[in-house]
Amino acid sequence: MKTLLLMRHAKSSWADPGQPDFERPLNERGQTAAPLMGRFLRRQSLQPDLVISSPAERARQTAALALAAAEFTCETHYDARIYEASAARLLEVVREIEERVSTALVVGHNPGMEDFVELLTGASASLPTAAIACVAFDLNQWQAIKPQMGRLAWLVKPKELAGKIA
Repeated sequence: MKTLLLMRHAKSSWADPGQPDFERPLNERGQTAAPLMGRFLRRQSLQPDLVISSPAERARQTAALALAAAEFTCETHYDARIYEASAARLLEVVREIEERVSTALVVGHNPGMEDFVELLTGASASLPTAAIACVAFDLNQWQAIKPQMGRLAWLVKPKELAGKIA
């Protein structure tokens, strides 16, 4: 059994209009939402063995804040292919995960993340900033994942948790 957590980066700042997209940090709302989602993951007792994040600043910050709030210590990799990735590219990245990993967290961007959930599960899903989708697979090899082999176990959005998780 493999479990894939797909997290869209938290809300980013547009305070500096001249700043390159890749370098945009999180805004205040994003800095609140990412730890909230991390605390949610901790309550689910669903600790990833591996985190693969886009190297864009807002994704890096999202991953770091969520992991710190969850109190998870796991290997974190930054993969440039995730920045502006299509669903097909994200599938390539996931298929390369080592088999020793049972649960992986991928932190990335839309529209690729929403398209990826649909590719894996056949279910259309809206992933606002900092949302997390959990996709379960009844298989033992990441490289064996094919479209629509996954089951959308749950999808949670920061607005659904506001005021519910301390």
